[in-house]
Amino acid sequence: MLAPEHIHPSLWRATQLARSATRGVATGYAALSAQLPGGGWPAGALIELLLPHAGIGEIRLLQPALAQLDRDHPIALVQPPHMPHVACWQGWRLNPSQLLWVAPERPMDALWAAEQILKHGSCGALLCWLPRVRVESLRRLHLAAQAAETLCFVMRPATAAQQASPAPLRLALSPAPGGLSVQILKRRGPAVAQPLLLVFESSDHASVDRHPSTQPALRRDAPSLVS
Repeated sequence: MLAPEHIHPSLWRATQLARSATRGVATGYAALSAQLPGGGWPAGALIELLLPHAGIGEIRLLQPALAQLDRDHPIALVQPPHMPHVACWQGWRLNPSQLLWVAPERPMDALWAAEQILKHGSCGALLCWLPRVRVESLRRLHLAAQAAETLCFVMRPATAAQQASPAPLRLALSPAPGGLSVQILKRRGPAVAQPLLLVFESSDHASVDRHPSTQPALRRDAPSLVS
């Protein structure tokens, strides 16, 4: 019998992980990578991380993948809820000079900026915080991501788990001792019944600075500067 992926690359059996044409970006966590098509984070696709609140360790989860990116390619942070803490990024062996902090005045500007970043294709990764977003806007982001090789992560509230989404990969994150509990809500493959427990190397989970202090300057751009 002809395998589904031989008919079309976007087809797969419901009982097995889809085969990816390209190798995913290693997550740094063997248990998680084993559950993802392509063995890692898919580039050129919308990835949703659903959080009870910001700062639970979502950047720590992404740190191993971000550390693999070409240092000539910026890491765009669009509408983060707090000022990125440079010292934390340095402690996670990430180069703060790669950070491109986009602080739009209006939510609609965040979507526009994210879409332009993906279309431009110059960033290695896009991290975008969207507290409220329509499915039509997510579809536009996913289409833009498919035309690029950028890692595209969208952080949304945990309550969005019940809403429809075009993202091929959706993970619900919650705090756990020493790391995160990760429930795979959606992937190209069979359902995952049990959450994964991912343990960080250290207990420092801070991804943003809730109390801004003296720190090296970040590159901060308005959406109009992203083209």
